[in-house]
Amino acid sequence: MLLFRRKLKIETERLTLRPPVHADCHAWIALRRDSRDFLTPWEPAWAHDHLSRKAFTNRVYWAQRSVANGSAVPLFLIRRADQMLLGAITLDNIRRGPSQAGTIGYWTGQSFARQGYMREAAAAVVHYAYTRLDLSRIEAACLPENAASRALLESAGFKYEGVAQSYLQIDGRWRTHVLYAALRSDRRGRTETG
Repeated sequence: MLLFRRKLKIETERLTLRPPVHADCHAWIALRRDSRDFLTPWEPAWAHDHLSRKAFTNRVYWAQRSVANGSAVPLFLIRRADQMLLGAITLDNIRRGPSQAGTIGYWTGQSFARQGYMREAAAAVVHYAYTRLDLSRIEAACLPENAASRALLESAGFKYEGVAQSYLQIDGRWRTHVLYAALRSDRRGRTETG
């Protein structure tokens, strides 16, 4: 748990990004509950106990293990002005070796959407991935009709790469996604000539 001992925290203009802790339980449950109709069309189906204390406790332990073993960086978006939980962003599926890549996923509570918070968080997480984790490629996927998520990714420097058929189960159905990626050194379309 080396990273937890060093207090993993990313500061942006308005936000503190940090892993979830047990004390976040009530705020997380309330935000997810109040945003259910806003979130569920874009997410995997919620388990029957999704909003339970036990499920949240398991989430905190997963976050601690993931940071400790280097497989993911799950972060909550905390607005510094009032310490309000706004959403979450996770750099997951971190792959080392020749890949040096990871995947981001994110969500924002309905009352905090379209205020630039997630764009701010995504830019900070991508920068952290490049400079602190030495990753070269950050991937993201979203539903084709999710215009807000597509605009967020494009404004954060991600470029469209293609389509993945039946990529993830979202809201109980296998759904096609559009794929995006951000590269530390954008090499797309370039070749070395001798």
